[in-house]
Amino acid sequence: MSERLKELRKSLKMNQTNFAKQIGITQTAYSMIENGINPLSNRHIKVICLAYNVNETWLRTGEGEMFISSPYEQEFVKIFSKLTTETQQHLLCIIKELLKIQNEFVNKEQKYDAE
Repeated sequence: MSERLKELRKSLKMNQTNFAKQIGITQTAYSMIENGINPLSNRHIKVICLAYNVNETWLRTGEGEMFISSPYEQEFVKIFSKLTTETQQHLLCIIKELLKIQNEFVNKEQKYDAE
């Protein structure tokens, strides 16, 4: 688990001090956990998973994805994986256009709110 904890911290681009502070322990205590000297308590596992949207199964066992995706993302991935390559490419083009439209809409709203 200590290797996954280190991998998680690095993927979040955090140093030991800031990561430890977020879960309520000192940098020294965290370092001892990350180096495998002390175990990570169940309480701190829960805090890490809640604070960083981490998959608890991944943290404990290494199985599954590091982060928990939203139900919408999970459904999208299931559907997307069933499409043909050509359909996936078309869908990506549509999604990119939707993102542009959304950004334009948000920018117009912000300009309107500022006036």
